Amino acid sequence: MNPDLERLQTYPFQQLRTLLQGVEPRAGQDPIALYIGEPRHPTAAFIRQALVEHLDGLASYPLTLGGEPLRSAIAGWLKRRYGLPAVDPEKEVIPVNGSREALFAIAQAVVDTSRPDPVVVCPNPFYQIYEGAALLAGAQPHYLHNLQQNGYAFRFDELPEATWQRAQLVYVCSPGNPTGHVMSLEEWKRLFELSDRHGFVIASDECYAEIYFDESRPPLGALQAAQQLGRHGYPRLVMFSSLSKRSNVPGMRSGFVAGDAAVLGKFLLYRTYQGCAMPPPVQAASAAAWQNEAHVVENRRLYREKFAAVLAILRPVLDVEMPDAAFYLWPKTPLPDPEFARRLHQEQAVSVLPGSFLAREARGVNPGANRVRIALVASHAECVEAARRIRAFVESLTNGCWSSPF
Repeated sequence: MNPDLERLQTYPFQQLRTLLQGVEPRAGQDPIALYIGEPRHPTAAFIRQALVEHLDGLASYPLTLGGEPLRSAIAGWLKRRYGLPAVDPEKEVIPVNGSREALFAIAQAVVDTSRPDPVVVCPNPFYQIYEGAALLAGAQPHYLHNLQQNGYAFRFDELPEATWQRAQLVYVCSPGNPTGHVMSLEEWKRLFELSDRHGFVIASDECYAEIYFDESRPPLGALQAAQQLGRHGYPRLVMFSSLSKRSNVPGMRSGFVAGDAAVLGKFLLYRTYQGCAMPPPVQAASAAAWQNEAHVVENRRLYREKFAAVLAILRPVLDVEMPDAAFYLWPKTPLPDPEFARRLHQEQAVSVLPGSFLAREARGVNPGANRVRIALVASHAECVEAARRIRAFVESLTNGCWSSPF
């Protein structure tokens, strides 16, 4: 077996199952699960219909590159969404079976183990696929903290020059999971400068970019930032997007990678051998989804309403902020985060994810410690009920031995 498998850490959801094993919620309350970022809003009828209408496509092998209609639909969306002058659907777009598999695969295609001590840089906290992809590609992950005192922005000078010199791939997530931070143009400029100096590829995970709260201010994207900074052709930059959150179709496993044609050409070669072409019916439904914005606007409205209601309940008792984007809350906890999650599950039948499960200790800091991730993916009524139970739980701590800082 591949010895690097032994380097993988337990996945956060498995850690949560272990934490909650044998812990039974008190009787009389329906459980509410807010620990996983699985969208639960209804899938739009037109997407379901497009899938059904193209089931005959199951009789054909799909191309790894994907069909022209889907690539053109994605290219058109990129131009509309980010104001890009042109996107070549033949060379600058590859459909993928969800951003997760592509985020893992890009490290396998990029990392060159013939060079000594390769490094992959990840945000911290982070989506654990980045770390696993780095380890199984034969690289060592290094972590950049996203801390509240810095507005969750990257501080690239945290890592020494010697580490940047060994870096071959840098993962960023904007809007961030779980912080919701959207990278600024200044952050992108600094990261591009480092990439120019050291030659590493940037993998920008933007699967939450369509969950935002001001229709007049959509989050800045990687390709958009590159274009604004005059970086034509997106050198060493690829971005990843998905329909899972945008269109409420996580089970369709549909996304894309776009950016530097040279990087994508090598990535396509890798994927041809990996064998992960998107089924034709999913391609047809995906093309329909990328060409429709009305259902996405409605999706954002639902999230806006949930955030407003939940924050009104929680702010009096927790240090919790409205994120720039995405559908997570990232509050501080008055107890160590695993204990908070375990007792909340036991006493109020609400499950959230301990923040320390989403981060690693580096340079003496674990950015997830004493925080939990709350995914506002359930119905409005469930989210409001969960917020009321979380507040009651925190107030019970306040009335006991813990003193509120507010």
